[in-house]
Amino acid sequence: MQIVYHIGANCTDQDRLLKSVLKNAETLANQGAKVPGPGKYRRLIRETIQALDGKPPAEDTREILLDAILDDEQCNRLVMSHAQFMCVHRRVFEEGIFYTLAEDKLTGLANLFPEDDIEIFLGIRNPATFIPAVFNDSNVDDLESFLNGFDPMQLRWSDLIARIRKILPNASVTVWCNEDTPMIWAQLIRELGGIDPLVKITGGFDLLSAIMSPDGMKKFVTYLRANPPQTESQKRRIIAAFLEKYALEDEVEDEIDLPGWTEDTVATLTASYDDDVYRIERMDGVTFIAP
Repeated sequence: MQIVYHIGANCTDQDRLLKSVLKNAETLANQGAKVPGPGKYRRLIRETIQALDGKPPAEDTREILLDAILDDEQCNRLVMSHAQFMCVHRRVFEEGIFYTLAEDKLTGLANLFPEDDIEIFLGIRNPATFIPAVFNDSNVDDLESFLNGFDPMQLRWSDLIARIRKILPNASVTVWCNEDTPMIWAQLIRELGGIDPLVKITGGFDLLSAIMSPDGMKKFVTYLRANPPQTESQKRRIIAAFLEKYALEDEVEDEIDLPGWTEDTVATLTASYDDDVYRIERMDGVTFIAP
């Protein structure tokens, strides 16, 4: 079986991707894929991994988990999503290490499903907006305590992805930039579901409708009907053009307000992120989805 887990990152799509995938549950089921509601597996898998504490599970653990998650139904592909799978917000920089719990959580996942093909999906985000967003949602009082000595200038998603590849050498890893999601939303739904690009899906513009003005969205749909794009790249150029004109400022612009951070801090982090993305695009064993 293919075990697909979208593991975040924290403060990326806010479960919107899972909701869009769930809209296509029937279509995916017809293709042999199941998308259970998060209540079926998030707590169950987390608590099972914690209870094992690194020890190998009993032989029947996998079957018990799958029976509970799938309600005794069968499938070829199980699609799950949990943006806080590796840790809750306040623990992102625990011990001064970026996602220090990744090894424990991903090793635990592999131990639970040793016979299956694991696919990891990860959306990444510019550290200049990622760190403020996670900090603001962490309920930690001050930035220094939140970072635990971690230097924001050293944040490299490529290092985390390299660790994931080391932990799960046989797993496929799919990565994208959260900033690109309005253009690639439909593709993400299809990639998670493992369905053909030509299969009709629902919700391909869910994110777009959340960040574009109602008037702009209406004009966008009207334009597409009158001028159906012939290729995916053409459709993405149209999306970009309408976003430039009709995007909701509060939805697409992040307010960065952290003690000691300046415009130079943000610029430096952004430049490092651009270099990091370039590196990730060329990593072995990684599929990078770009607009």
